[in-house]
Amino acid sequence: MVAQTTQKQTSSMLPKGFLQPQQVSLSHPAASKKKALEAVSELLASGGGMLAPEAIYGQLLERERLGSTGLTHGVALPHARMIGLTQPMGAFLRLQQGVDYESLDGQPVDLIFALLVPESSTQEHLELLAKLAGMFKDSSLCEKIRQAEEADQILVLLQEDATPDHSS
Repeated sequence: MVAQTTQKQTSSMLPKGFLQPQQVSLSHPAASKKKALEAVSELLASGGGMLAPEAIYGQLLERERLGSTGLTHGVALPHARMIGLTQPMGAFLRLQQGVDYESLDGQPVDLIFALLVPESSTQEHLELLAKLAGMFKDSSLCEKIRQAEEADQILVLLQEDATPDHSS
């Protein structure tokens, strides 16, 4: 396997504690973009922070109004900066069926990785978004994520893919 690296990556892994098993939902029944954003807001709120799901949803929806965060390969990366957050956090939602998300390639989205960062973390926000977008451009990673049966498998796949030169 050829290791892929980019000069933009400042660290090889996602931040510690960034994504927890309780922030991963597989086979969610949400049938619309708004329902998916509501579901991922609940997952983010379950991460142990003091943020209300309604506040998270409001921020994610506000960001979507600027333009869709739907990418390609059935992936969306909704994201927002939040007052009151002290460290970045993520949540992952895999839908039972793809939903119209106004994605770049016009295809339905079934993999949603949501990102929240502290209000003042502009650079870290951009770096994490770039890292996640780069990871999810890999159609083989997306396929492995679609086949995973447990939250822990998702965590391993994402952590390994975020490590540019992973060797055991």
